[in-house]
Amino acid sequence: MSTDLIYSDATKLAELIRTREVSPVEVMKAHLDRIEAVNPKVNAIVTLADGALESAKEAEAAVLRGEELGPLHGVPFTAKDSIDTANVRTQRGSPIFKGRTPDTDATSVARMKKAGAILLAKTNLPEFSYGIESDNLLTGRSNNPWNLDLTPGGSSGGESAAIAAGMSPLGLGTDLAISVRGPAAHTGIVSLKATHGRVPMTGIWPRVPRRFWHVGPMARSIRDLSLAFSQLAGPDGQDGYSSSAIPFDNGIGSSNKRALRVGWLVEPGFGPIDREVAATVEAAAEALKGFGHTVESVRIPALERDFALDVFTRLHVLEMKPGFVETTAGRSEDEIGDMARFMLSLPDTPAADYIDAAQAAERLKDGYAEYFQKYDVLLTPVLPTPSFKHGETELLIDGQTVNVMGIMSATTPLSVTGLPGVSMRFGTSHDGMPIGVQIVGNWQAESTILHVASLLEQVNPVRDLHPNL
Repeated sequence: MSTDLIYSDATKLAELIRTREVSPVEVMKAHLDRIEAVNPKVNAIVTLADGALESAKEAEAAVLRGEELGPLHGVPFTAKDSIDTANVRTQRGSPIFKGRTPDTDATSVARMKKAGAILLAKTNLPEFSYGIESDNLLTGRSNNPWNLDLTPGGSSGGESAAIAAGMSPLGLGTDLAISVRGPAAHTGIVSLKATHGRVPMTGIWPRVPRRFWHVGPMARSIRDLSLAFSQLAGPDGQDGYSSSAIPFDNGIGSSNKRALRVGWLVEPGFGPIDREVAATVEAAAEALKGFGHTVESVRIPALERDFALDVFTRLHVLEMKPGFVETTAGRSEDEIGDMARFMLSLPDTPAADYIDAAQAAERLKDGYAEYFQKYDVLLTPVLPTPSFKHGETELLIDGQTVNVMGIMSATTPLSVTGLPGVSMRFGTSHDGMPIGVQIVGNWQAESTILHVASLLEQVNPVRDLHPNL
């Protein structure tokens, strides 16, 4: 297996294929060999796509015929196992859906294929995509390739672990409150949660409620995120949240030479933050000064008034329970995992509390809208602490003991508001684990945060590090 191939980014692989320096078959075989070698340790891949090698041979033939090639022609990609893939099992992390094989692709998968990418495999997740670890009764537990005793996060933890371990160059994950950004930070890769509705959720389960759900790319380079997003974004006529037919960008677009106004925030607003995480965010802020941008420490009063994780929980618990009840009705005890049991056991949010939470969500949106009148970008932690051991229920963060669900404290503000964010590694903990920063932009300003991420990538002190498996 070629290390050069398994750790090349998707953009490079596409270039090598297009210039006939390497064939799609070589690339596919390298990744299949890598899966065979390391997946038994990591358990990120749960299903190989039938016909992946045959599709690579067809892609090779197209190159040799001189056909017009898509921007990702011949490049393998993976998808979280909640995302429908035609004729490839999509089991949603549950024995209830064991063996389920969709007839059609999710919109996001279809768009990747239209760009020339080839589905390689499906990746692990928690039951029903709910959980901050990727563990379920059907396909087991995924491990962090940097330390197998630690979690790669959830719910797109299988996807992040596969990419970090060189089993896939590019993938699709979903994000409700943390799930593409958190796992990326746990495993040292990059991910994009675009503005809510920018990428259709069609063909992804749970189908409802969708007002906090996102689907987005995960990769090892910022340019791969940009390329994938360019192929994924836009309405499909089926997802009502993805309705804008006008290609609109509220960011800097191609005008990326102007100085930006950057704020950075560690606390207050997110609860306790590990000191190494805080230092990493500050280091990223300092790095941007070197590019001529105006950078300063900020506070956002709305985050201090309304704790976004609490707001999210009060809203979403009531909204998701009918789907959980319907899905588990009549099922045997051994088909229902701990996460579903926990979610079903939660009390309904009283109407008054639900209305109060809805109003708090609006206040959070207003608070960010005010912030982005003055600034172009916000830098924050992705997670309040680096990765931790499997099965933890409490975490000690900066001297304070918090419930493990507090890991979502810095990601849920973007879920509640629908703002876009990039997660990328910019540091390392004392015990060698990745530490990420979250780059937040105004609504529909993906070009701005991707540009800022690309600048940080240029000076990233931990760029091109890979786990030793």
